[in-house]
Amino acid sequence: MRLVLTQANLTLKGGAERVVLKIAQHYKAKIYVAEYDKERTFGEFGELDVEVVGKKGFSRMLPYGRASQGLNYGLSFYNFRVKDDYDVINAHIAPSHWIRKSNERVLWYCHTPLRDIYDLYHYRLLLKKFHERPVYMIGAKAVKSIDQRVVKKIEYILANSYNTRSRVVKFYGRNDATVLGGGIEYKDYKSEDDKKYFLYPSRISPNKRQEYAIRAFNHFKRQVKGYKLIITGAVSHDRFYYDYYKKIIALSEAVGDIYVVPNPSDHVLKKFYSNSTAVLYSPVNEDYGLVPLEAMASRKPIIAVNEGGPKETIDEGKTGLLVNSEAEMGNAMKQIAENPSFAKELGRNGRERIEKYYSWELFFKKFDKVLRKVKRK
Repeated sequence: MRLVLTQANLTLKGGAERVVLKIAQHYKAKIYVAEYDKERTFGEFGELDVEVVGKKGFSRMLPYGRASQGLNYGLSFYNFRVKDDYDVINAHIAPSHWIRKSNERVLWYCHTPLRDIYDLYHYRLLLKKFHERPVYMIGAKAVKSIDQRVVKKIEYILANSYNTRSRVVKFYGRNDATVLGGGIEYKDYKSEDDKKYFLYPSRISPNKRQEYAIRAFNHFKRQVKGYKLIITGAVSHDRFYYDYYKKIIALSEAVGDIYVVPNPSDHVLKKFYSNSTAVLYSPVNEDYGLVPLEAMASRKPIIAVNEGGPKETIDEGKTGLLVNSEAEMGNAMKQIAENPSFAKELGRNGRERIEKYYSWELFFKKFDKVLRKVKRK
């Protein structure tokens, strides 16, 4: 199978980047990307054929930020013609799926539609300063118009979760997307001693809502002493995200017993998992989320918000706990801390669930079938 991948950016270590990496390695595929920072993303990309589709037009004149990023990413793929001899183009993070405008046989592995113009549009709008809002509204409308036209032409859509599939149906009116969640190299994860800390590992972003976990920990520490919270994840140098990172630092210092570790290596991250008491996860209606899978692979209980992807991957009460408020998360932490045998049971069940349903072998068995449907006849 001659596969070409397109991806908006490779600038961080995240779940989507991990999926792109595994697919590219499996098929020895070429990757076209609009922005690439090989020092900040997974080092294994350096062993693959990665080509940057450079900045276009006046996007080069804009200061680095979300607006210039989005414009660059969209323009990079919208009129780009793939010259490689390929069977299928596999697009990933939006707007890399805009490659379909000038190319055929596109399989979009939808991690999520563009949230800034769809389900998080009003949330993002409120974060803007008053004088910035009209420009944002006009830009979002233009991007949505292009996005709608392109998605109508895409041959096949895979959604990483039923939550994401529901967005595809809602925002594009396409009922033909099928669901295939990403896998995990579960043999790379292990469980060691419980060193009395809770872990929230995720890209530091308002979408991931680290402040929710901090307030939950504050609720917990009023009841149980001797525990810490470690927040760790990739930090973007984009001002929008970096300002949020500084906010999380300040909030952590105010609560106390919280350590923020930016940009951990894979080795450090897996070590954090292996020695944690339990893993927290509190994003806003997450598309899919690899964190619960990594927690379960590490035989650790996962305590997550009862929203989005975690509702699909966590077996409530058997592999983890789903909560509906910060106070509930704090109480769940107390339940885990005071019941080690229950924590071990959740961890053991979680590992069994991962081995049964979330191996990469199972992923590629299903992915291959879809590729054969899309490839040149």
